[in-house]
Amino acid sequence: MADFGPNAPVHLRKLTIVGVGLLGGSLGLAVRERRLAGQVCGVVRRPEAVAECERLGVVDTATANLALGVRDADLVVLCCPLGQMEGLLRQMLPFLSPDAIVTDVGSVKGSVLRQLEPLALSVGARFIGSHPMAGSEKTGPGASRADLFQGSVCVLTPTAQSDSEALRLVGELWMAIGSRLVSLSPTQHDDLVSRSSHLPHVVAAALANYVLSPVHPPEQAVLCASGFRDTTRVAGGAPELWRDIALANKHHLSRVLGVYLEDLAEFRHALDSGDTAGVEEFFVQAWRRREAWGRQSNPVGARTDNGKASE
Repeated sequence: MADFGPNAPVHLRKLTIVGVGLLGGSLGLAVRERRLAGQVCGVVRRPEAVAECERLGVVDTATANLALGVRDADLVVLCCPLGQMEGLLRQMLPFLSPDAIVTDVGSVKGSVLRQLEPLALSVGARFIGSHPMAGSEKTGPGASRADLFQGSVCVLTPTAQSDSEALRLVGELWMAIGSRLVSLSPTQHDDLVSRSSHLPHVVAAALANYVLSPVHPPEQAVLCASGFRDTTRVAGGAPELWRDIALANKHHLSRVLGVYLEDLAEFRHALDSGDTAGVEEFFVQAWRRREAWGRQSNPVGARTDNGKASE
């Protein structure tokens, strides 16, 4: 089994990554670069992707055969879209080692844990929810970077059913590739990311849809400069991925969308009424809050890898 002792190097006999895109490929590169596993295996959907992944060096071996990929793995990391996770885990259950650990990189945790934790437990495996807060609008193994997780936050979402040893092993692996751990409940995680991650993607997509709509004259796109490009960058993410995320976290996302629209309505009212002070305060408050956020090193009130709340 894996050795993650406090004074020993992290080492897995076999790590299997199911879904070798940006996150999966970057994880594979980071693990291989640090020699954290004897074998890094990637499971891909398309047979033609096998050679690509091996040529890029993001894994040691790649396969389109899920059963072969997960057999004898100490740790299986689901790096596929949320909507595919349950089906893939069901398929791999007969081939998992009895003491295997399964984790994921999904941006929503409540639904993932409700679906996957009981499935893993049913065959003696252990499931730990994790969410590395790292990424890019780029996709595919060709966009992978060994330093993608360096300095980023990785959220672990333990439940009452979580095995403490499995939780420690997963956490120490993420730390070994440069992540800083934060522990949250699945509900708290989904509430927080609905504002900080999911809402910005919806806003960026709405801006891209509206501003670049063909109903506007062609000169509109010409006048979209760096501000528009920066604001809408994340709208370049994979549509099917963000479809799954939005639907999986729809209750939290719908609520924060309502609050956001109320804030916009207040700004519109100040604008329409010529309220100079109100319009200025809108921008001043945003500037102050962003400046304060930029000076923070840890999220306020979140648990860090030492188990204490950050200040």
